[in-house]
Amino acid sequence: MPDKLVKRLNGKRLGIFGKGGCGKSTVAVLLAKTLRNRGYDVCLLDADSTNVGLSEALGVDKAPKPLLDYYGGMVFSGGSVTCPVDDPTPLVGAHISIDDLPNVYQSDTPEGIHLFIAGKMGDKGPGAGCDGPIAKIARDFRPRFIDESPVTLVDYKAGFEDSARGNIISLDWIIVVIDPTSAAIQMAINMRDMVDQLKAGRLPATAHLEHPDLVKLVNRLYREAEVKGVLFIMNRVRDEETEWYVRHTLADHGIEPIGVIQDDPSLSMAWLKGAPLVEAANTHELERIVETLEKVAGRIATRAEIKPEAS
Repeated sequence: MPDKLVKRLNGKRLGIFGKGGCGKSTVAVLLAKTLRNRGYDVCLLDADSTNVGLSEALGVDKAPKPLLDYYGGMVFSGGSVTCPVDDPTPLVGAHISIDDLPNVYQSDTPEGIHLFIAGKMGDKGPGAGCDGPIAKIARDFRPRFIDESPVTLVDYKAGFEDSARGNIISLDWIIVVIDPTSAAIQMAINMRDMVDQLKAGRLPATAHLEHPDLVKLVNRLYREAEVKGVLFIMNRVRDEETEWYVRHTLADHGIEPIGVIQDDPSLSMAWLKGAPLVEAANTHELERIVETLEKVAGRIATRAEIKPEAS
């Protein structure tokens, strides 16, 4: 278990993205368990507005109530939570101590992972509006403890939409899960390119914003984004031939994954039965992935520490 003083991922927000069916939520659960085993305080935010089952996969007896209810409901139904595209203003009260958040909005797994649910669209009915307010909660929600900032994993919905809404600006690292499909490889390339553009200073579209103050705000948020980069994890890899092909295809686009999670039928069966995920086949690889995350975060921290002062 790493020493508390060298937990390089404390306070970091890691966003998990991927195409539908790539195993994004599986990777989120397994990373959360591995981080917890290494001594981290871990928060997992379910930001998938349509998919269900994450609480069961974590072994939580009762899923927490959605944070959407805590923050006042969707603007489309007369609530107070707006879409970040239409209204980029930060969510009021999003930086919150876990001790101040009512227990019904949080659940703990047997290992002590803290689970939160941003919101779901399944019970909203036809014509309820888009899930932009849920995306705003995912963008801004930052739980903390009294004595330590946890590492927070945000499990986004499948696809690219939340990225285009600007959710990446509140993340330290983006993790793209790649299954053996051409669509997953293309999404990895697109995400890498989007982050490169963000780091190069490209600002968002603002023609739809009528008030100049909102334009200034969203431009400032993008300029102040602290995303360090994109990391890639191959998942559901069945055999050596598949791994070789995906690796070489990614390499042609300058992408090198930080880990490879082999296909494990027991994980698919757990999702089918609504049972907790129990990983054994990839335990060592998951440990190696987390160690790589720590090393990458450490290198960034070291560069920041030795940056020369302006003369």
